Amino acid sequence: MTLERENIALKEVYSDLLVEYGAKDPRIVIVEADLMRSGSTDKFQKAFPDKTFDVGIAESNMMCVAAGLSLMGKIPFTHTFAVFASRRCCDQINQSVAYAGCNVKMCGSDPGITTELNGGTHMSMDDIGILRGIPTMTVFEPVDSCQLKALFPQILALETPAYTRLFRPNAYKIFSEETDFQLGKGVVLREGTDVTLIASGIMVFEALKAAELLAQEGIGAEVINIHTIKPLDTELILASAAKTGCVVTAEAGRSLVCRHEGERRSLCLYQ
Repeated sequence: MTLERENIALKEVYSDLLVEYGAKDPRIVIVEADLMRSGSTDKFQKAFPDKTFDVGIAESNMMCVAAGLSLMGKIPFTHTFAVFASRRCCDQINQSVAYAGCNVKMCGSDPGITTELNGGTHMSMDDIGILRGIPTMTVFEPVDSCQLKALFPQILALETPAYTRLFRPNAYKIFSEETDFQLGKGVVLREGTDVTLIASGIMVFEALKAAELLAQEGIGAEVINIHTIKPLDTELILASAAKTGCVVTAEAGRSLVCRHEGERRSLCLYQ
């Protein structure tokens, strides 16, 4: 398998999309917690200084400010490291955003171990689990820039809160610009009959590599990219599980293995 890395980081693509759609929609604003250079959202600040709010290193307050802006008819986009975007802000997201019915778009960057040299305090192994448990929340993790570009307007069109998870290293180019995506619908990247490998984000490339290694052992692995973790494409997952009898999930931080034993199949789905 030969895949090339993209020459632009996902955070740069995300920032460019904010600028592009910010020029079209006056409701779009950003609320930051002193990480604009790290997240490349300083591009938006330069383009629209009057639509940029930096609350300083106060992530929980950032979510309350974003909720207030939403109630005033704006569409606020927030950004910080995934560990702070979820665990530190959980109460404010649940109460001030989701419970209050606010349309806030959240971005958590550097999830799992992709925060690298920032150390263990900045590594989020539980941000997906925390945020997918909040009612009305959409959780999205793109695998490359094509997927991010295609689904960004769908995220924007939602009138409910959404969380986008962006990893730090430059992505491997998995999809072409012409690929069509739909929120909540997974993508089968490789057909197989012996095991289902489900992955999102940075782990999609690793799942494809694993499928190649398994093929050398005579094992046919089906690889599914679940880019939308909530709402989950349970129909596709259950159909694949029924076919292969064994499911392995791969996320940047943890995995789940479900095996087929005799006539019994067990699969844990988190919604």
